[in-house]
Amino acid sequence: MALRQIRELGDPCLVKVCKPVKEVSERTQVLIDDLLDTMYDAEGVGLAAPQVGILKRIAVIDAGEEYQDEPLILINPEILETAGEQTDYEGCLSVPGKVGEVTRPNYAKVKAYDAEMNEYIVEGEGLLARALIHEIEHLDGHMYVEKVRGELLTSEELAEILRQKEMQEEDKA
Repeated sequence: MALRQIRELGDPCLVKVCKPVKEVSERTQVLIDDLLDTMYDAEGVGLAAPQVGILKRIAVIDAGEEYQDEPLILINPEILETAGEQTDYEGCLSVPGKVGEVTRPNYAKVKAYDAEMNEYIVEGEGLLARALIHEIEHLDGHMYVEKVRGELLTSEELAEILRQKEMQEEDKA
């Protein structure tokens, strides 16, 4: 297991459509392990193979309590259904230090294969739905910055906006 370099916005790998995985070879298993290690080291919620320069339809997600504290291995994931709407600030390991306001479905149902190529269905709301859709979009050559409403913000700028909103809410109460 090793940490891989995360490709950043502007890298050609991030705008290419990934190829389906036909079987999980030893190299594929190493990639999955490396994706998990890299995601945890970068303190992310998810990471897709093109973010480390590999054009395969593989992503990993760990949304913590949203999914029993077990990481999801998504091979050849496919969105089956979405519903509702949520708007929140979203970031990406390939756009370090920046966040943007994005509206996404609040519910997602996804079919994928695990590391043993067993098909399974995962359903999620809130953060898990957001992460599922975000990572699958990476596999299709899209990034969240295409959906950002307004400008990308630094963490400090976001903290200031949230502080001001909180103060406005307190004034109303």
